[in-house]
This record gives sequence, C-alpha cells and structure tokens, in this order.
Amino acid sequence: MFDDYEDILTVDQLMEMLGIGRNKAYELLNDGSIKSVRIGNRHRVPKASVIHYIVKKCRGSYIGSEEE
Repeated sequence: MFDDYEDILTVDQLMEMLGIGRNKAYELLNDGSIKSVRIGNRHRVPKASVIHYIVKKCRGSYIGSEEE
C-alpha cells in the first residue's frame, strides 16, 4: 500500500494519497486524527500514520455496518 511514497510525507502528498483537499488535510492534522511532526512551520507526516488512520476508519465502518 502506497509503495510509491517515501516514509515521510508532505501535506501535498497526504492530499494526493487520500484524495482530499488542503482544508481537510490540515483539519486531520490539527485535530490529531493523523499524527504529524512540525518542522518549523511545515507539517511532516509519517506514512505509517496515514495507514493507521485508514485502517482505523475501515474498522469503524465495518463495526458500524454490522450493527445495522
């Protein structure tokens, strides 16, 4: 999954990976949904954090769909 990306991502790469806009990307970073490191005024995102976010969201959607 996401083999074409380096282990540390920029916000633009995060946006590309998830198919989201800049506002949503910063919302996910600022609320802690996706962990990041700030270096100066720039976010750097570990690829593992993005994968963890996706897995967590998928598990939540499976749990929710089983209850219906």
